[in-house]
Amino acid sequence: MWIKICGLTTRAAVEQALAEHVNAIGFVFAPSKRQVNASTAQQLTVNVPSEVLRVAVMQHPVQSLVDEVLAVFKPDVLQTDYEDLAGLNLPADLQVLPVVRTGKALPNPLSRRLLFEGPVSGTGETADWVRAAELAARTQLILAGGLNPDNVADAIAKVKPFGVDVSSGVESSPGVKDIKMISEFVRAARGQH
Repeated sequence: MWIKICGLTTRAAVEQALAEHVNAIGFVFAPSKRQVNASTAQQLTVNVPSEVLRVAVMQHPVQSLVDEVLAVFKPDVLQTDYEDLAGLNLPADLQVLPVVRTGKALPNPLSRRLLFEGPVSGTGETADWVRAAELAARTQLILAGGLNPDNVADAIAKVKPFGVDVSSGVESSPGVKDIKMISEFVRAARGQH
């Protein structure tokens, strides 16, 4: 199971995600309690091994923010709502993870990999698992939205996603990652109790 821990803001949270051997770590550049700037994200990822994807998470970004983040943070992946992508000038070699939200139209054609999210990111609101399951049969779907250590195994069983993404579901308070919950989430997602 491919796993991303998103909304990281501290060295301790980054180190715990790495200790759990997650596939990707996300840094939020959109307005949020988890928002970081490009130099903070760069500093937090200095010792991240190359096999762990560093994801710049945006929503409706302006080109100047994208340019700054690409120049300073140098992410492996840019994640933003799929409708944002047409208006952005991105390097050809940058991986892109389009976000599709519950209740919104699907991109046509579907991307090879996409992130399926609840209506609003970072709020803990659960995505539509029925629609997610339909999409997971057609693409590499990363399920996000309302996941936590208690429901991720059930979500994986019902949706059969390529991967899962968590942010608020591993926090002790909004924007504050809980080291123990990160570990519990990863174990539950991998079916280790």
